[in-house]
Amino acid sequence: MLTDGTSGNSSASGNPGDSLLEELNRDEEIQEDVGVDDDFNTDDRQAWINAARWQPDPVEADPLKGSRNQRKVDILGMIVGIIGSKDQLVHEYRTMLAEKLLNKSDYDIDSEIRTLELLKIHFGESSLQKCEIMLNDLLGSKRTNANIKAAISQPSQTSGDNALSMDTISATIISSNFWPPIQDEPVKLPESVDQLLNDYAARFHETKTPRKLQWKKSLGTVKLELQFDDRIMQFTVAPVHASIIMQFQDQKSWTSKNLAAAIEIPVDVLSRRIHFWISKGVISESAGVDSSDHVYTIMESMADTSKNAGSSGMQELLGGDEEEERSVSSVENQLLKEMTVYEKFIMGMLTNFGSMALDRIHNTLKMFCIADPPYDKSLQQLQSFLSGLVSEEKLEFRDGMYFLKK
Repeated sequence: MLTDGTSGNSSASGNPGDSLLEELNRDEEIQEDVGVDDDFNTDDRQAWINAARWQPDPVEADPLKGSRNQRKVDILGMIVGIIGSKDQLVHEYRTMLAEKLLNKSDYDIDSEIRTLELLKIHFGESSLQKCEIMLNDLLGSKRTNANIKAAISQPSQTSGDNALSMDTISATIISSNFWPPIQDEPVKLPESVDQLLNDYAARFHETKTPRKLQWKKSLGTVKLELQFDDRIMQFTVAPVHASIIMQFQDQKSWTSKNLAAAIEIPVDVLSRRIHFWISKGVISESAGVDSSDHVYTIMESMADTSKNAGSSGMQELLGGDEEEERSVSSVENQLLKEMTVYEKFIMGMLTNFGSMALDRIHNTLKMFCIADPPYDKSLQQLQSFLSGLVSEEKLEFRDGMYFLKK
């Protein structure tokens, strides 16, 4: 509900308008309708009189509009109550927004901007400042992208038929200090693509001196068209998947160790990632001479694919879930990194006092950790972090008290 669905479109749940933007728009309309009378109906006696006079809306009334005397349902308030605090909700929203923006193949963020403006009314501008900078990064990227493409209209300097035009790339340039921690993994891109990124970065440095680009090469999306002997297939995939399949242009068969070395990723990461292509019937897998070294071969025709239908069908199940990997660190991982700052302080307190209850640890941190970064976590977040320390056997928890593990 927080990020899926846009005005007038069906969301993942299938209900039109079932999104945060629609809900905020409805809430704003209700506020405008009833806001005039609310000031005069604040005392309990008047509220009781209004309740006694209540009449149901007529059958033909629009249920989305509600009646003027209907009690307003504060959806955002309910979500805050479920999550635990306003700050936690904003943190969750920021993480989900970052994931959505990083996976955009265009710069269309009109609905996200409208949502943010309405959220500011509820939570204030300061708490959503980082979200605003993230959206501004997308707008800035659109302008920068257009300027660089206009300046470099010729193909890359790479020789050969594999040279790529600058029109094939669109970059999302982010101010990393204001985004949630980005998950990045090393991957070697094909030489033609790498050259294109270098050309783009050089032009960016010329126009934005002294700023330079640092590419997160494993992020983003790649649109591919694969041409086989008897078919053409189109895919939108992660860069690591594109790097894997492009290695098969000149060499039809690879061992897992050699392919992993060519792309400069660990063998276990390769075996997990390549299941995507196996599940699509593009690559077949067979045992190599060494039991730990598999052989991957490109499937040039549908006849080859049908021979491997049994194994391919099984791989579909194996390859389905791993595609859900995120570009942004989960809120739990971010919280763990932020709370690690206070770990030594907690250990010191327990060394001095022997044992402490959750509330006392929480209040002590609030009282003494006021420097940068200040302690601003909720009781639930602290409890979650302490539970992690217990599972790591750094602490013990008995009778509602935390102790150092002996």
